[in-house]
Amino acid sequence: MPATPAQTELLSLSNQELSDLVQNLGEPRFRARQLADAIFRQRRESLADASNLPKLFKSRLADQGIRIGFPKIEAKFQSVDGTVRYLMAFADGQSVETVWMPEGDFGEAGDGSEAGQEEEQSLETTKPQNDESHAVAHTAPVAIGQTPSQGSGSKKFATEQSPQYTRRTQHLTKGSVASQPRGFEAPRRSRATICVSSQVGCAVNCQFCLTALLGVKRNLSPGEIVGQVLAALRDHSVDLERERVNIVFMGMGEPFLNYENFIKAVRLLVEEVGFPESRMTVSTSGIVPRIFDFGREAIRPKLAISLNAPTDEIRERVMPITRKWGIEALLDAARQFPLRPRERLTFEYVLLAGVNDAPEHAQELAHRVRDIRCKVNLIAFNPGPGVPYTMPEHDRVLEFQSILTKSGIPAFIRRPRGRDIYAACGQLKRTVD
Repeated sequence: MPATPAQTELLSLSNQELSDLVQNLGEPRFRARQLADAIFRQRRESLADASNLPKLFKSRLADQGIRIGFPKIEAKFQSVDGTVRYLMAFADGQSVETVWMPEGDFGEAGDGSEAGQEEEQSLETTKPQNDESHAVAHTAPVAIGQTPSQGSGSKKFATEQSPQYTRRTQHLTKGSVASQPRGFEAPRRSRATICVSSQVGCAVNCQFCLTALLGVKRNLSPGEIVGQVLAALRDHSVDLERERVNIVFMGMGEPFLNYENFIKAVRLLVEEVGFPESRMTVSTSGIVPRIFDFGREAIRPKLAISLNAPTDEIRERVMPITRKWGIEALLDAARQFPLRPRERLTFEYVLLAGVNDAPEHAQELAHRVRDIRCKVNLIAFNPGPGVPYTMPEHDRVLEFQSILTKSGIPAFIRRPRGRDIYAACGQLKRTVD
């Protein structure tokens, strides 16, 4: 029986769907488990690599036009801070970006999960002495094209690297892999974070985000979402039984505008790959009906809402989606969201100099979210060409954070990762120069 289009990409199929597929091909049901093992745990890129499957069975799958659907790493870019930005291509020639952050970005801190506790402990051991602020990330690459003394002010974010490293990025071209010295053994990672895309481009049109300049091309299939994770795990030889890895659905696209495929990808990552849902976070710009749907899911990641303003007037300017769902409707959905024990909902707030970063904005934000079990992640704007905003002074960020914490709102400063390679929050635009 010929496979349907939905069955030609094995990475998109659940265990039940794999069972149906092998039975339709006249094979015993245990072949489904062999397939799942080759795809999701051995991370085989093609059926030819699946040594646990008989050659005849693999030939029959190929004759039906069935493939695994592993994305191709078309290019990768290495930051001075260890972050890797991947350009991942799919069968139709479209591509997205996926980001590997070797030590995360402290985005989970304070969310009530095990991953959040790990990040808080890391912050306690790394924040500068005499720093009275609450969980301030202590390092950040300087803005693209700037040295630490350049820009609109003299107190830009500091970098732990020397100035001569600011522009030293490693561009790995098509098909290449970073080489290591013979005998090199990579240190075991205490944690890492993979930032995953859900659409080719994005339709939400946030004015501070480079991805918005692309528009939206199409949704990704469940397998194309899962494939990004598997490709990154494979590239870094990750053993999930020994290493802790988090997933954030915060790359290109709005996950809740590709809701069914996103949710299916989550289920595959939990049930087949072996990721705990507590180590996943999804960010939405505020698709209110889908927030209610998401709260009813039996398997779901943690929720982050990209708020970015305390009033509809400011939010509509930077996030036109506000015209459809205003702040009150969004916050009402947040109040009703069914949180797990100890779990906190995350509000993300991108600070834009002179737009939404004043003390009165912090006070209004604290007032609006005071009755929600939440925490706030503050993100200093990451600059890029064609985006008409600037990064706030670091002191301004600390003041904003201080107002929130003194108002009883846990607030954390997200550590920017990979700014020098256009891998930081809001910078994903398939840049190859």
